[in-house]
Amino acid sequence: MLTCTLAAVVQLSLAAAAADADSYAEAHETVVKTGKPMVIMVGTTWCGPCQRMKRQVLPRLRNRPIFHRIAFATINPDENGELARQITGGGPVPQLVMYRKTQRGWLRRKLIGGQSLQTVEKFIEQGVELDQMAKREEAAPEKSTAQKKSEKNQASHRKATATNVKPVSTHR
Repeated sequence: MLTCTLAAVVQLSLAAAAADADSYAEAHETVVKTGKPMVIMVGTTWCGPCQRMKRQVLPRLRNRPIFHRIAFATINPDENGELARQITGGGPVPQLVMYRKTQRGWLRRKLIGGQSLQTVEKFIEQGVELDQMAKREEAAPEKSTAQKKSEKNQASHRKATATNVKPVSTHR
């Protein structure tokens, strides 16, 4: 039921998002085709920290190599309220949300509030690293208990929390 609701929300927002260079629909399609993690910037036009990130942080981030390892979208809750609520859980803006697909399902990480370029870049780098680790584990033969414990300890030292959720689908 939730998936159907989310698909309907996305379908309604596709027309508005199609004009946006960082559309959610395009980013989601990239994720489905390539398996890249997806990062979504949720922010409004009236929010000072949102605008600072959009005008100062994101343009500089686009020039960094890490940006090409993700699918990226922006969503304005004032224009796509239901989609933004599904992605953020109704939380504050600005918010960066990263989705990555694993065998356990979709994992979500969040970065809330206005952030510096270095913080955003580190957030994305950590997410991409976690994604690569998960993909290596999925592709590798069974590891020893000691290897698994070591990798689990390394992953647990990262501060951003991950929750098992599925991004909003752009297809029915």
